[in-house]
Amino acid sequence: MMKVTFLGTGTSQGVPVIGCTCEVCTSIDPRDQRLRCSILVEVDQQQILVDVGPDFRQQMLRAKISNLDAILLTHEHNDHIIGMDDVRPLNFLHQKHMPVYAAARVQEELKQRFAYIFDADPYPGAPRITTHLIESSQGFQIGKTSIHPIEIFHGKLPILGFRIKDFTYITDAKTITKEELEKVKGTKVLVLSALHHSSHHSHLNLEEALEWVDEIQPEEAYLLHISHRMGKYEEVSKTLPKGVHLAYDGLELEM
Repeated sequence: MMKVTFLGTGTSQGVPVIGCTCEVCTSIDPRDQRLRCSILVEVDQQQILVDVGPDFRQQMLRAKISNLDAILLTHEHNDHIIGMDDVRPLNFLHQKHMPVYAAARVQEELKQRFAYIFDADPYPGAPRITTHLIESSQGFQIGKTSIHPIEIFHGKLPILGFRIKDFTYITDAKTITKEELEKVKGTKVLVLSALHHSSHHSHLNLEEALEWVDEIQPEEAYLLHISHRMGKYEEVSKTLPKGVHLAYDGLELEM
């Protein structure tokens, strides 16, 4: 049994976008209101978070999450790591460091942006994290759970997706090698980014994401990292192939 909760499904600006009055940003449908991308995976009696963006605090409160066993980071862009300071209440509550799993380059970025966390003598109240190295070519364990990294390219930047059992999570994707794509095949549930309808230099658009889905052939696919330029949830959903869905904040999947 595994449960996935979508804590955020929006692009780096979130939806609504500050100052925008388009039909999506002014929509009263809660499925059109998107915090920055993050999911919670509950598996093997563990709660594993993927990415800790600027809306982390709000997402934890909204979903009433009071404990995390680990955080996985896909890459170092602000909309995926900048909420790291807000792990502090979990440190205080559970009196333990937060395990954070990331590639070497991402760990270096953490040390620059959150230098105070890594001081030899950090000030009282600073977040407490323990970093664990992810190699894209090697699977790793969190407790009883096996996790298999998938290397993808966000423009020219190599970043990570993650496969856990028959579930695969890929955000901020643009290209992937044939070898890495083979790691995804056989997935029953695929989560994949789809920015909007137009071509973009570092993100899949909707047409490209659907081509990936057609190649991978999951039983169900859910799209996220969605811009306000994608269109309204209700209208876009009607145009999608069978088995493909727009994800939305608060959506829960049980496998």
